Amino acid sequence: MAEKAPQAEALAASWMLSVRPLAMRVYGLRRRIATTTVAVLAGLLFVHVMFGANGMIVYKQKRVEYESLQKQTLLEQQENELYAQKIQGMKTDEKAIEKEAREQLHYARPGEYVYVPPAPASAPPANRSAKK
Repeated sequence: MAEKAPQAEALAASWMLSVRPLAMRVYGLRRRIATTTVAVLAGLLFVHVMFGANGMIVYKQKRVEYESLQKQTLLEQQENELYAQKIQGMKTDEKAIEKEAREQLHYARPGEYVYVPPAPASAPPANRSAKK
């Protein structure tokens, strides 16, 4: 092993002589390399922030969906308030109760007649068989 030491040293010295110019050039360009690396990383980060799983595009879509659901919730609440008022009116207002009884149950006072229009004729079922 000791007899191969000078050969190994010579190989290492020749390798160092061939690599040294490249190392000096890389050392001289270290700022450009660092700046380029930072720019590439910033670009990748930008792409991730804009188009990633939770990026700005998805955020804007979710925001539009949220606003749509807020509007729908507001409409549903208004509808619920309207129904609550109708229910309260049915519980307390005698005329409203009478009106509903006359319209839905076809009730009448003594001496009155209820006219009920005939049910509309239903269309015959569609024949879906193939024509010959």
